[in-house]
Order: sequence, then structure tokens, then C-alpha cells
Amino acid sequence: MHIKKGMSVRVISGNNSGEEGKVLHVFPKKERIIIEGVNLIKRHTRPSQDNPQGGIVEREGTLHVSNVMVVHGGKPTRIGYKKLEDGSKVRISKRTGEEIG
Repeated sequence: MHIKKGMSVRVISGNNSGEEGKVLHVFPKKERIIIEGVNLIKRHTRPSQDNPQGGIVEREGTLHVSNVMVVHGGKPTRIGYKKLEDGSKVRISKRTGEEIG
């Protein structure tokens, strides 16, 4: 997957389009990600030891990875790959050509 945990991304389609946030969790097999503060859903929870009141809890839902773009230098960009002389592969920004960490 071209998106990793901790990266800054922008949603490009759907109800949350235009919102930005940091990737909290990545699910490669399902091709879905969770972004901080984006796609909030309400969960009805039962009272438990951690939450004795129970009630409605708001948390982030998953988004498909195709609906987001990596933000590099303040602008969304596609991700490319470049091989170095020593044979290792590096991720680069298609917009600027710079290496992405």
C-alpha cells in the first residue's frame, strides 16, 4: 500500500472530501485506513468497567485507501518509486520528485 501509519493525507472523494488528517491505522488486507478526526461515526456502547455510563461514543470509521491522497509540502501528491544505485527502493512524490520518508 502507498499509505503508511503516521502519514498526513487528504480525502479526495466522498462525504469527507477536502478534510486532512494523520493516518492512525492501516488495514492492508481490506485496503482501508482510519484517519484522525475524519469520518466520525457514532457507536452505541453498553456499560462496561471502562465506561460505566455506556451511551453513544463518537469515533473514526474506516475509509477506502483509493479515496485519499498523501499530502507532501502542503499539497496532495501521488506516490512513485525509484531504485537507488545500491538496489534499494525509495518512495518519491510525483509532484516534486522529492523523497518521502
